[in-house]
Amino acid sequence: MRAEAVSDPVTHHGEGPVWNPATGRLHFVDMLAGDVLTLAADGGITRTRVGSVAAVVRPNRSGGLVLAIDRGFAVLPEGADEPSRLPELWSDPGVRMNEGGCDPQGRFYAGSMAFDATPERGTLWRLDPDGGTHRVLTPVTISNGLVWSPDGQLVYYVDTPTGRVDVFDFDAARGEFLNRRPLVEIPEEHGSPDGMAIDAHGRLWVAMWGGSAVRCYSPEGELEAVVEVPVRQVTACAFGGPDLDQLYVTTSRDGLADPEPAAGALHLADTGVRGLPVHSFAGLDEGVLPG
Repeated sequence: MRAEAVSDPVTHHGEGPVWNPATGRLHFVDMLAGDVLTLAADGGITRTRVGSVAAVVRPNRSGGLVLAIDRGFAVLPEGADEPSRLPELWSDPGVRMNEGGCDPQGRFYAGSMAFDATPERGTLWRLDPDGGTHRVLTPVTISNGLVWSPDGQLVYYVDTPTGRVDVFDFDAARGEFLNRRPLVEIPEEHGSPDGMAIDAHGRLWVAMWGGSAVRCYSPEGELEAVVEVPVRQVTACAFGGPDLDQLYVTTSRDGLADPEPAAGALHLADTGVRGLPVHSFAGLDEGVLPG
């Protein structure tokens, strides 16, 4: 299989695609530019600046979007031009938010990392609907892909420098990750695991930074398919479209002295399988938002 560019190189460091079922639109981020991008049905792309970093975005059940930005969380109400920010979680300007996602119960998770990727300076955080924030995993280095199994009993996670996809038992009542163990070891020549998506059969589709591909693994960790991408720095992927049967792939030109023509473009592959609907954020309780 092969992914093809469906946009110009509209991002410097594209990340975090997600299909929004409420609007029938794809959102993704230009992470280090601080912008959320939205792909319209006609192929047009709009940008909304949300901070100095736009790390991850998910639909909010009450409308609009929930975000991880800079050093914490925010919400972007439907039609708003700028987000409402929750209190910062740390003050160190050398650490920023990175990837994340929502669990089936509607909690929102995002992991932090050092700008210079210094080992073990990051934390995986959780935002609850009551506005409470909690540390879920610490320390981590480059917190990346995060998805739940179709039955919600397992959670899969990537801390990129480990070169692995790990699996945990998921405590749905508490939002906790238990009994960590490796599921997939990625050979160095295949690149480094980054963002990932899950399909209706529970297979993991893992973007390979430096590997020019998205690689598909069974729930048992066996390689089942490879989607070739004409860009080295493949960052993340998500199933989208009305039937969730299109795999959208984001790419990056960050740090490339001689970027490939399609680096930073949004790509699309026909995989012949369907994904799972994204878990959305359950929304913040009334009175939690600032202002």
